[in-house]
Amino acid sequence: MHAPVEKPRLTSLAHGGGCGCKLAPAVLQDLLSEMPKAGPFANLLVGTETADDAAVWDLDGRTSIIATTDFFMPMVDDPHTFGRIAATNAISDVYAMGGTPIFALAIVGMPIDKMDPADIRQILAGGASICAEAGIPVAGGHSIDCPEPVYGLAVIGTCPTAQVKRNSVARPGDRLILTKGIGIGIYSAAIKKGQLPEDAYPEMVGSTTLLNRIGADLGSDSAVSAMTDVTGFGILGHSLEMARGAGATIRLELEALPFLDQAARLAEAGFVTGASHRNWRSYGDGVVLPDGLPDWRRHLLTDPQTSGGLLVAVEPGHADKLVKRIRDSGYPRAAVVGSVAAGAARVIVS
Repeated sequence: MHAPVEKPRLTSLAHGGGCGCKLAPAVLQDLLSEMPKAGPFANLLVGTETADDAAVWDLDGRTSIIATTDFFMPMVDDPHTFGRIAATNAISDVYAMGGTPIFALAIVGMPIDKMDPADIRQILAGGASICAEAGIPVAGGHSIDCPEPVYGLAVIGTCPTAQVKRNSVARPGDRLILTKGIGIGIYSAAIKKGQLPEDAYPEMVGSTTLLNRIGADLGSDSAVSAMTDVTGFGILGHSLEMARGAGATIRLELEALPFLDQAARLAEAGFVTGASHRNWRSYGDGVVLPDGLPDWRRHLLTDPQTSGGLLVAVEPGHADKLVKRIRDSGYPRAAVVGSVAAGAARVIVS
């Protein structure tokens, strides 16, 4: 009798995984540099002119439509969990604009000759389960036969026009809050090598499948000036986007940043993604780090986050109260991690 053929690990079918698949910031900027401007559409409140999280279209001066899309290759081997993570990540961009999602469309590319159809169904079911948690349907989508497994969503949301939150309007004096821990890319690198400690996996899945629904609540808070989610460019890259958008300096306090429990140990042991290196090469000239900072600590700051937390700029007198509110809403790692100051558009880590 022939021995049964062992299915390949899901992560082995892809050259990268999660938001670590994103193009490096410098590459993306170069590709977009010659794109034609969106044109004189007065209703297009947010387009490609800034590095924001989603497009926003003002319908009538009162309500805006938010549109986004996000997809990537697997970062975990369980197909249902992969679907859940990808869907959570895609919906996050609507929350990051202060909006509420209303429906999603599935984006599916699968190597049909390499994958068990049951696993593909599990990916779709995982994504649908997160959409159900968010209170939205998967209303359609598109699928192709693809050399590597790819899954994600296009998500449509709404928001009162006056409450749209951008990443480019942080104000000098604002304090910065981060709502989730950092280290997802490092954990993913350890998974790829079969070295992630058993107790770290549920921590990773718990973080990456935690919807950023608090963003819709923060959209209605007038003390919040700007917001973005921290994904493939790491905390440094997305902070720098916020700094450049605002024309201000962002200061991050290294000891205040929340990290996943084993992120530092794994980074020091060398579990780092290629995206972490690409990120630093892309934007390192816009960042000032403490003298003598070891490379492994820098990798924590450039680590690509998949379904990461929200970075929130808020009036200084409201920061502590807002952190408590965010923690009470189910984000226990939320912390004040820095501030915005007048000055050159850069990030300073101290």
